Amino acid sequence: MSSRRPKPVHQMTIAQFEASFPHEEACRTYLKARRWPAGVVCPRCGNPKVYELKTRQWHWQCEQCADDGYRFSIIAGTIFENTNKSLREWFRVVHMMLTSKKGISALQVQRVMGFGSYETAHSMCHKIRAALIEPEKKLGGIVEVDETWIGGLDRNKHYDKRSHSRGGAGSGKTPIIGAVSRKGNVIARVLDHVTKRNAEQFVREMVSHKVSLLSTDESGVYHDLTDYPHASVNHETGHYVIGAVHTNTIEGFWSIFKRGVVGTFHKVSRKYMALYVAEFQFRYNNRRNPNIFAAAIEGC
Repeated sequence: MSSRRPKPVHQMTIAQFEASFPHEEACRTYLKARRWPAGVVCPRCGNPKVYELKTRQWHWQCEQCADDGYRFSIIAGTIFENTNKSLREWFRVVHMMLTSKKGISALQVQRVMGFGSYETAHSMCHKIRAALIEPEKKLGGIVEVDETWIGGLDRNKHYDKRSHSRGGAGSGKTPIIGAVSRKGNVIARVLDHVTKRNAEQFVREMVSHKVSLLSTDESGVYHDLTDYPHASVNHETGHYVIGAVHTNTIEGFWSIFKRGVVGTFHKVSRKYMALYVAEFQFRYNNRRNPNIFAAAIEGC
């Protein structure tokens, strides 16, 4: 009997979004509740003894930060500050990015939102991705570690720009290493080079020594992790699963990420790769969270 696939977690639909955020005031009320659930505090010093300005709605003043007081608004210290876009427009873009499994391009955001320039959509998407970067916590249980390379195929490049390498080191592609706890979270990091030192450092920082199993492929960069309960599968000999030892989960994450890069963004520069990794990591780690939108807004 085949195992049943888990039911998809319900996320906010477009109709629900429109009902929840019909105007700017609703967005401000929502942001205030997510940002300061225990009451408004000064974003500069954390002082909870602030008072609301009667002459300016959604503005407060802190007497602790400066001699003449520090005035701040609902969006002070957030990615929404110093922009000419309304909170409702920001919320719409966040919602679009979160409900698309493979991501949504800045060009598509520009078209849907009716922005006058591509640069506006591009900047907003990158600011949102930066806000989605999560604090890293060590993984436990059964953890899989693997690396991948993101970039175009050599045969699709001009001859003088080809690396004449099939992949991996020297291919000109961007290396990314990742670890995933089965049925849990994933952590991925962009590397300059995949070396034994870099791989070991990543594993020791991201994977607890209390794991029941550390599963990798046959790559030599993992050979010295003898202080972990480490086992590997040799893909070159056609072995992909040996009991509980496999890297199918992390390879599934790479598949989602690569489909987004190829099918949605078409190409991603090394300069911004970490931001795209953060976006896909956030969506993956909140795949069972029905309040993923709230979690995103809290990070903004």
